[in-house]
Amino acid sequence: MSITEHTPRRTRADDDAWRRLIDKATAPYRAAGRFAWHFARGKLGRDPVFRGMLERGDFGQGGRVVDIGCGQGLMVSLLHRGAELAREGDWPAAWPAAPVVTAYTGIELMPRDVQRAQASVGGLALTDSERPRFVCGDMRHTDLPPCDLVVILDVLHYVDHAAQDALLMRVRDALRPNGRLLLRVGDMDDLRGFRVSQWVDLVVTWVRGHRAPPTYGRSLAQWEAALLALGFRVQLVPMSAGTPFANVLLVATL
Repeated sequence: MSITEHTPRRTRADDDAWRRLIDKATAPYRAAGRFAWHFARGKLGRDPVFRGMLERGDFGQGGRVVDIGCGQGLMVSLLHRGAELAREGDWPAAWPAAPVVTAYTGIELMPRDVQRAQASVGGLALTDSERPRFVCGDMRHTDLPPCDLVVILDVLHYVDHAAQDALLMRVRDALRPNGRLLLRVGDMDDLRGFRVSQWVDLVVTWVRGHRAPPTYGRSLAQWEAALLALGFRVQLVPMSAGTPFANVLLVATL
């Protein structure tokens, strides 16, 4: 097991472009109320995973995206606005090409988050005929459409290990050949960071108006082994820079 660090060196111009992208991606959330807008800006501004995935090209070309645990749909807004800025020539030259989303399905258990997503980004024109699709449902039972990319950030630990394995198998079956899964997890072997992550999880869940369910962690080696057994190639990317957490992004490709 090896962890790779390969985020490009950041310049002031890149920082400025990222701030413009945050402004564009979060602007639609004003339509869903002050909470939705402030939450979107805080999430993009403080969580290193979003900028990191764009800088490294983790999204690949994009295509048909399934976002499990999508919350208020921030991912589709980020990717869609990023593609717009790239077409306008406002994309960092050092970054890989901006991914283009041609279809998007967001799956979210909490009805209020789905309502915020619909109110803010439900009308985005991904193509001439495609709009984001938001499904209020349990990830354990919701159908996954055929796709090129699946994103699961910080939610898989809410279901037990058997359900985790079953969902990962369904993800593998939904992905096209060479499709990709972006899975962020906490490393349970990093006891201090994992506990901090769990505490923050509880607070954020409460702030969003939900009750936090029990969690089912694994060590990083166990997460990697589960994906390898399903036929994925796995790259491990640290996702805790500037934070006290034990987060790692698993970039898994069929």
